[in-house]
Amino acid sequence: MVCLAQLVALSVRHGDVVALHGDLGAGKTTFARALIQAFTGDQATEVVSPTFSLVQTYDSDRGSIEHFDLYRLKSAEEAEEIGLGDDGAHCIRIIEWPDRLAGGVSGNRLDITFEDTTAGSARALVLNPCGTMLERLNRLAQLHNFVERSGWASAQIAYLQGDASTRRYARLTQGNSTAVLMDAPRQPDGPIVRDGKPYSRIAHLAEDVKPFVAIDHALKSAGLSVPAILAQNLDAGLLLLEDLGDRVFGLEADRGPHQAELWSAAIDMLTAFRRVNAPMTMPVLPGDQSAGTHTLSPLDATILGIEVALLPDWYWPEVYGSAMPTDVRQTFEALWQPVIERLLAEPKGWVLRDVHSPNLLWLPQRTGIARVGVIDFQDAIAGPWAHDVMSLLQDARVDVSADLEARLLDRYVAQMASDSTFDEMTFRAAYAAYGALRATRLLGLFVRLLRRDGKPTYLRHIQRNWGYLERNLQHPMLRPLASWYELHFPTEYRNRAIIP
Repeated sequence: MVCLAQLVALSVRHGDVVALHGDLGAGKTTFARALIQAFTGDQATEVVSPTFSLVQTYDSDRGSIEHFDLYRLKSAEEAEEIGLGDDGAHCIRIIEWPDRLAGGVSGNRLDITFEDTTAGSARALVLNPCGTMLERLNRLAQLHNFVERSGWASAQIAYLQGDASTRRYARLTQGNSTAVLMDAPRQPDGPIVRDGKPYSRIAHLAEDVKPFVAIDHALKSAGLSVPAILAQNLDAGLLLLEDLGDRVFGLEADRGPHQAELWSAAIDMLTAFRRVNAPMTMPVLPGDQSAGTHTLSPLDATILGIEVALLPDWYWPEVYGSAMPTDVRQTFEALWQPVIERLLAEPKGWVLRDVHSPNLLWLPQRTGIARVGVIDFQDAIAGPWAHDVMSLLQDARVDVSADLEARLLDRYVAQMASDSTFDEMTFRAAYAAYGALRATRLLGLFVRLLRRDGKPTYLRHIQRNWGYLERNLQHPMLRPLASWYELHFPTEYRNRAIIP
């Protein structure tokens, strides 16, 4: 019962209803407690039966969950008083005794009926999904079978906060061992945005797990600390990974005064990886030609153009309340064109793409560059080396002071000075250009995540990225762009709060 509740917790989302049917003492509240604790990711969450209050609400990073017990419900009016009068789109609802609600429950619903069996206190749980729940229930069955076949049948399953993509993650705990489950069924990431393609296809983002598997093996061969792959089902998009722990750089920087040590180790990792000169075409599964190969897609003008377009497409309308005027947009695009052309002319190397605090883990028990764990690299492309250095030193989610950024940028330059292919002036220009482009992209992306995807948590990073953008625009190459931003986004517009 608890295992099923933990699996359901991985799948539910705002607007869903889990309706629990069964007699008194059938186990409905036990199931609800396990689901709520798995949803919040905290087994210590105290779940109080709402028998007398009729409803209890729980908040977590994933959103709100409302637990109803309608056994004592007296009227339809009382149902409205406790919050059942709306569509529930703002939360997930667990409802015990749903049959007492006049008109029943509609929408995306999972009905679970608890039935007695001939085996004493054992219960049979009968599941009846409605709406999109049918597809998700089928996926849960795949997850369960994969976990069981991988030797983790008795594991506890806890949701892990993931990234901004459609992938989901969970930590499995079995005895003293842990592993991470990646659930990434093949699918494009988002709606059609241009030329009949979703953003993921235009930007060469991974749409299945094969790029992750291929790049994981390549990075491990290069000496980086990436998760070992413990089990895999490539067709289903399921991976079981080594658990590198929870000591992500962002949390580590908050806990103590060693941010400089962490970021210095990551700079050393990037320089060491650059010297390896890893091949850009690699087997998906070393030693198994049937799985095919993966080649890093090259950076191109379409990718960069659609990234900077996020600002006029999403950020400008949010701040100004209307679309960017055509002439203003034309000037914006014309100013970015030579900057993009310069980036595309750079020699191409590995770009892991998301080298920043949520994807770096501190592993102090290891030595050298292995102390830096690296995850979320499936979207790697071929482009200027400066990108990953910029992504690290202008972390979108954690403050990196201008002083620390300058010192570590100098550290990278000093370590690469002996490389005859490295040109400092070209590198610093690419660093600033990529930094300005990435900050511009994120301003639009964070608004899109709010308005299109219902993810408001990224808004708190907007002011930090304005700060990075201002640093980058100080480079002489970017002066024309700096003037455009100063004209159209003066201080009062940069500081304007965006309300979820």
